[in-house]
Amino acid sequence: ALNNKYNATSSQVTQLSGDLAKREARLKEVEDILRKRDEATNALKDKLQKALLGFQQSGLSVDIRNGKVYVSLTDKLLFPSGSIVIDEKGKQALKQLAAVQNKEPDINMAVEGHTDNKKVINLGQIKDNWDLSVMPATAIVKILTQDGNHLAPSRLTAAGKGEYRPVDPAKTAEARKKNRRTEIILTPKLDELLKVLETN
Repeated sequence: ALNNKYNATSSQVTQLSGDLAKREARLKEVEDILRKRDEATNALKDKLQKALLGFQQSGLSVDIRNGKVYVSLTDKLLFPSGSIVIDEKGKQALKQLAAVQNKEPDINMAVEGHTDNKKVINLGQIKDNWDLSVMPATAIVKILTQDGNHLAPSRLTAAGKGEYRPVDPAKTAEARKKNRRTEIILTPKLDELLKVLETN
């Protein structure tokens, strides 16, 4: 009886050791993919900073948050005062960004518009800050996919966040100016990681 119990326990230990080895191999594979993603994200940030260097004094910034690259563009860079039509300087910045992105087919892009917390009054079809925040995002998507920039529309998403994601919650003119912005969020595709998670 003791011998049988020993054999059963030994078999369980062998099975558990095998399961543990498989989990460790899977974890290492996931860690390798995430490391590659971080390397790709940092490399993309560096490329964009170099390509957009001339616009950083005009209200453009590039940084990494949560494994994604954020290109933040102030209203001052994109639009003449009181307009929602992107001016030539804004178009030039987007053209430079598109040139980098055309060489990076494994990067998806989301364009998010943000407003300040001042309420919209009498702007015709624009009823509120939700409407107002979506319009710059769709205008940017159209420029990135047209005007000779040739980014595939399937890679882009346009969204409006209204006043609800402020970078500065203060109730000052300076804070409101910071909050009126459009962010282009670049995310490396994680197809490899999803395959690992699905097959293990």
